[in-house]
Amino acid sequence: MEPAKEIWKRALGKLQIQVSKANYTTWLSNSQGLTYKDDVFVVGVPNVFVAEWLSKRLCPLVRKTLADTMGKDADVQFVVANREQPSAGPLTSQTDGGTSTKATRYRFNPKYTFDGFVVSDSNRLAYAAAVEVAENPGSTYNPLFIHSSTGQGKTHLLHAIGHVTTHNGLRVEYTTAEQFANEFVLAVRENQVDKFRSKFRSVHILLFDDAHFLIDKKQTLQCFFHTFNELYNNNRQIVITADCAPKDMHSLSSKLRSRLEGGLVTDIQPPDFETRLNILRAKAEPAMTPELEGVLHVIAQKVCENIRQLEGALVYLTAQARLSGTKLTPQTINKLLTSASHQQDIKLLLRAVADHFDLSAEELIGKKRDRMTSLARHVAIYLMREGHNCPLTEIGKALGGRNHATILHGYEKIASELNVNPNLSNHIAEIRERIDSQKGSREAYQAV
Repeated sequence: MEPAKEIWKRALGKLQIQVSKANYTTWLSNSQGLTYKDDVFVVGVPNVFVAEWLSKRLCPLVRKTLADTMGKDADVQFVVANREQPSAGPLTSQTDGGTSTKATRYRFNPKYTFDGFVVSDSNRLAYAAAVEVAENPGSTYNPLFIHSSTGQGKTHLLHAIGHVTTHNGLRVEYTTAEQFANEFVLAVRENQVDKFRSKFRSVHILLFDDAHFLIDKKQTLQCFFHTFNELYNNNRQIVITADCAPKDMHSLSSKLRSRLEGGLVTDIQPPDFETRLNILRAKAEPAMTPELEGVLHVIAQKVCENIRQLEGALVYLTAQARLSGTKLTPQTINKLLTSASHQQDIKLLLRAVADHFDLSAEELIGKKRDRMTSLARHVAIYLMREGHNCPLTEIGKALGGRNHATILHGYEKIASELNVNPNLSNHIAEIRERIDSQKGSREAYQAV
């Protein structure tokens, strides 16, 4: 009989044209056929993450391909085969053995693992690249740059990489751009810049979150640029996240932008309905019931902006139902979500009014009483009353706890002046147009 190793090589040739290049590189390229006995074909893979992913997601395709290759059906098992740990270069002696407890020391969230990440078409490439980087740092995608709007899973992937690489004995430094900037400023102030630089340059992997925070911070960006170059030239892995691609960071120097674009730049798109539903199922799995499934469908339909809001909505709604003694049903969830949507619309209105009058939200609801701030506050009262039919007590609460009489006075003042003050009418019309525009942008984004 043909050896399992050769059978698997031929099967890999067929699999390579059936899956994406990223999936093949990440999940299949380092596998090998081990044994074929009693109609069970055993495939060796580098680690438990790959074994679990293949078992859950590619097993049917692998079985079919093997059957086509061998001319008969067989069960498939994925097992971890021994292999050398990825080389860490000259710094290997500086590690301390790498145990799972190191993840705690590095403040990696225990929930943010590859197993806990729901993979879909919207994030598949970013996920596959992150796994590849975790298992083969510095060899394939360096730097790896992941960008998306807030709450889509960028930080989750950084922490997942941190869990794997610290477990493998590598020295990892995770930092947010804000933390990096603050520590750099402190180092300059205390004449400790060399010590600060050595902290980041003596690592195997740098995980750098929210890089967009450094835009317009010229000195900090220069320090980051030199840190990046030294790590990259020593074949150290760099993983960066941001809310936009390097090409959209217009204030970056062309040199730094070209460095960031020199590896793999990939985005994470907002999750589609099926992905949102799978995320909710994963969160609610211990208590899943047929009735709860209907509840999750409603949440997945109503909450579309990002994963963080989706998970937050489930926690909020569960807590509301528990505290009020209300049973979770699609009907009660619709009611609660409508209330939450109303609150969101009120926040949008207040922000639009503040922006129109060139105020901050704090000034609008605060104690300032100059003519322009008072006018803005009265306009906000009028719009909440007319556009959303808010009770006076609710308006007072939204505007910093003002009493019923104050709110009524503000509303009546604007209502009486509208017919005789064209300038005031223009203010109202412009703010309504701004609100409609922002709502339209939000709805278009949710529909993606």
